[in-house]
Amino acid sequence: MNRTFVLVSALGAGLMTAAGQTPASTAPAPQPAAADVAVTPQAIPAKIALIAFEQAVFATNEGQRTVQEVQDKYKPKKAQIDTLSQEVDSLKKQLQSAPATVTDEERATRLKNIDTKEKQLNRDAEDAQTAYNADLQEAYGKVAAKVSVTLKDYVAKNGFTLLLDVSNQQSNVMWAVPSTDVTQAVVTAYNTSSGVAAPVPSAPSAPSAARPRPTTTPHTTTTPKQ
Repeated sequence: MNRTFVLVSALGAGLMTAAGQTPASTAPAPQPAAADVAVTPQAIPAKIALIAFEQAVFATNEGQRTVQEVQDKYKPKKAQIDTLSQEVDSLKKQLQSAPATVTDEERATRLKNIDTKEKQLNRDAEDAQTAYNADLQEAYGKVAAKVSVTLKDYVAKNGFTLLLDVSNQQSNVMWAVPSTDVTQAVVTAYNTSSGVAAPVPSAPSAPSAARPRPTTTPHTTTTPKQ
């Protein structure tokens, strides 16, 4: 969570009287400007809450449903990439087990064919992974915007004075009392307000989704993580 510290300062305007124009005995006494009055900060009891916001978004019923929708969209592409990957592996095994009678020319032809298919496999996988992450990132942003509204309402109603997001592993929060974590409470509140039912679990064979950071997009040269 970004922390903004605002420093307010003001300079009082002194009243000056030109020498010789107004006698000292008749000059009005200068009044202190309002900004000259020192303001003492008032301390208030702190009530701090922690939330793993990114995890909360994906844990909501709507977040889970959104991930499943993105996965389903890319299942055909993943199947295509898996098929090509199996083909490349098969060609490599065939070359390794080829008899010694195979000519150098035929071996070179096979190697070239494997190299061509392997490069195509990597390109397809990278393109699919990039597109998958982009779609998942966009879907995450839409749900996160709505969860954020519920989160702000929750902390306001419960009197919290400070909210810290501990989604990032580099968070400065090293330890906190478990009761300060409002992640599940916000997830429950959002599920109630959204009215979205929990999605039906995917088949056991379906791979799990790679959940993206809001500011990063991972790349890989293997099949898309879905």
